[in-house]
Amino acid sequence: MGYRLSPLPDRPWLMRMRWCDLLFTHWVVDPGLVRTRIPQQLELDLFDGRAYLSAAAFRMQGVAPRLLPNLPGFHSFPELNLRTYVTLDQKPGVWFFSLDAGNKLAVRAARRFFYLPYFDATFKIANAGGAIEYSAVRTHRGAVNAAFLAVYRPTGEVYRSATGSLDSWLTDRYCLYAADDAGNVYRGEIDHEPWPLQPATATVRVNTLGDWLGLRMKGPPDPIHFAKSLDVHAWSVDRL
Repeated sequence: MGYRLSPLPDRPWLMRMRWCDLLFTHWVVDPGLVRTRIPQQLELDLFDGRAYLSAAAFRMQGVAPRLLPNLPGFHSFPELNLRTYVTLDQKPGVWFFSLDAGNKLAVRAARRFFYLPYFDATFKIANAGGAIEYSAVRTHRGAVNAAFLAVYRPTGEVYRSATGSLDSWLTDRYCLYAADDAGNVYRGEIDHEPWPLQPATATVRVNTLGDWLGLRMKGPPDPIHFAKSLDVHAWSVDRL
């Protein structure tokens, strides 16, 4: 428990999952623009005065509610999310601008019960000479267009981020924030072991995830992280 800044919730977790072959890409963006695109109740979190926008591409496996086995057609699918970093009551977390997933049931369940902006998308993921080719195109009816295409691979050994480092600030976040259509804000707790990060290289060929927000991720991402797999538990969200 020493890796967490806050205690676990005093009730059982709700969902389990495993994140696999995860690519973390990060861009510095204008904090003034980001501030206008998150709920007023949240404080934009900065590192050395810089705001970050991050895209995370991965595969979900073993997704299932507590005490239930893996459900056919639900437990395994690709996901891509666009996030920034926020705090509330001095509790750091993430704010998702979008989460694209290749499972219609998961998309609708997450929108209904977690108030998260999930969208339907089509994915193509392949391994090529030790690299992962990852393509996602949003197909959700009525949603703005978005696409992401990257080729990535780890380039070094697994390490644990140092406390106070940018690596830790970007990845060691154990809650998410969400909002409903009425503007109510929610917090959802997650828990996992410290990230098994690896340095990585990535060529991002297409990235229009932030275009609809006016948040263009210019140039190559920096830093870039890879994680082979991570087991995660998630709790139901609480209205704040």
